Amino acid sequence: MRVMLIVNPFATATSPAGRDALAHTLGSRFTLDVEHTTHRGHAGELAQRAVAEGVDVVVVHGGDGSVNEAVNGILGAPGATDPTRRLPSVGVIPGGSANVFARTLGMRSDPLAATAQIIDLLEAGRCRRIGLGHTQDRWFLFNTGMGMDAVVVHAMEDKRHAGKAATPSRYLWTTVASFVRHAASRASFTVEIPDHEPITDVRYGFVSNTSPWTYFGDYEIRTNPTTGFDTRLGLFAATSTSVARNLPLAARLLTHRNPKARHLHRDDDVAWVRFRADEPIDVQMDGDYIGAHLSIEFGYRPEALAVVAPDDETISTTASTA
Repeated sequence: MRVMLIVNPFATATSPAGRDALAHTLGSRFTLDVEHTTHRGHAGELAQRAVAEGVDVVVVHGGDGSVNEAVNGILGAPGATDPTRRLPSVGVIPGGSANVFARTLGMRSDPLAATAQIIDLLEAGRCRRIGLGHTQDRWFLFNTGMGMDAVVVHAMEDKRHAGKAATPSRYLWTTVASFVRHAASRASFTVEIPDHEPITDVRYGFVSNTSPWTYFGDYEIRTNPTTGFDTRLGLFAATSTSVARNLPLAARLLTHRNPKARHLHRDDDVAWVRFRADEPIDVQMDGDYIGAHLSIEFGYRPEALAVVAPDDETISTTASTA
């Protein structure tokens, strides 16, 4: 079996010694190619090469952004994928600050433990297929968002570029500060979903491909508790950025109660979602800022990707709806 290991050496939770150890471990069992990324988008370029060279498995050691790039490199644009073409399966060894995708798949948080887990799964022939969300030209693994969500991601990217670590507490305080700073903003957009009147004056909206939406440290945040890799998309759209109105909603999310509020529209299983704005509004995808957009549409494709991961029945994908 031929495996390509794509390593992001700049990821938050990677180290030279750790990278060498996991490469040695994988190389002792499989024919291994090790590739280090050097620039944004490089993981996607390497994954495209893996497809062309007939690699069996692409294993990514990095954060969610690196995994997203690799998956897009393997699958190509959603409108141009060939369902008959043989493609590598994807394994993930956590190396970023959040590792939402890896954790949702049921991968262990320690990189060496996750490497051993991948070896056991590959030797047992255990891969499974999961559904993915997508825009016209790009796939996403777990979530995307317009408005406040993307404003926070954009602010965090600026802080990382300034040399500040992406810690859970920094994310929390950046989120609080962004809500306070933008509470009076009138920027809004319209959300369209099947069989529903357009939802107007939306201030921030998330589209999820699975649950949880994210983590604060080890704590799960579930905006769409029953959305999963085997359902269609989840929508979480709020028409207010008022701190007073969002604090009770945040409390429900933090205590794993059913997310609901008068200013919230939520649906855990929709076929497609469209965001439309009168002026460009920030958008994030899988935790990476992708720019400001006037209009963007999200769809869903079942069984789009083969992943090296435990069976989904062994992973809890539901939360309390008390």
